[in-house]
Amino acid sequence: MEGPLTAHQTLTASLDGGVLTITLNRPDLLNAINEQMAAELDDAVGLAARSAEVRCVVLTGAGRGFCSGQDLRDRAGTAGISYGALLRTRLNPIVLGLRTLEKPVIAAVNGVAAGAGCSLALAADIRIASDRASFVLSFSRIGLIPDGGATFLLPRLVGLAWALEIAFSGEPVEAVEALRLGLVTRVVPHDNLPASVAHLAQRLAAGPTRALGLIKRAVNAGFSGSLDAALENEALLQEVAGQTADHTEGLAAFLEKRLPRFEGR
Repeated sequence: MEGPLTAHQTLTASLDGGVLTITLNRPDLLNAINEQMAAELDDAVGLAARSAEVRCVVLTGAGRGFCSGQDLRDRAGTAGISYGALLRTRLNPIVLGLRTLEKPVIAAVNGVAAGAGCSLALAADIRIASDRASFVLSFSRIGLIPDGGATFLLPRLVGLAWALEIAFSGEPVEAVEALRLGLVTRVVPHDNLPASVAHLAQRLAAGPTRALGLIKRAVNAGFSGSLDAALENEALLQEVAGQTADHTEGLAAFLEKRLPRFEGR
């Protein structure tokens, strides 16, 4: 299944060495999300969940932006449909898909990530930003509230006060400030972004995929649960991890003093 996957019109999806790279591809509109892109992105995330060949996902944008958010011009074709209904059918399934995908997801933020585009970046497990990137929760500028999971994810990354200031103001958070706040894990020179992301993605794709997925599940659950619940969940998931082929290989490699050869099973 290596190489370009199912043909899409608003994004590209290509698999290389276990890394599925999804590139939002409406560069003339800074990759604004319309109905078709939402459907195609949901399809690509679903493919990542179903395919054992996919062991890591990279989400990025074509051109000079990551994603400018919802294509507000697309509202013309949705007269009579509420914002809530649009979120429930378009954006929310994608965010849930990314957050529950039991494989690492990296957002390679190559430019502006605004509105729902910022929410998409927040839904990734790791964000690596170009030094030209910025994050803008621009909803308040048009009298709306952040959506796409931003009200849940952002406070957990930067704390309550900073999350409120970012959401209230609607002002851009530039890459260096995003790093200081913990919104991203690293900032790299713009031209180095693809190589930096590829290096990390390939390392994660070569890892024990089942264990990485269980780590993600446990950390997600620990967000809002009690310590008692987290301890019990760790015990349950460790039982599952301990029965994987990758654990057997990892243990053998440790005892034999060699590098493990994980197969994602």
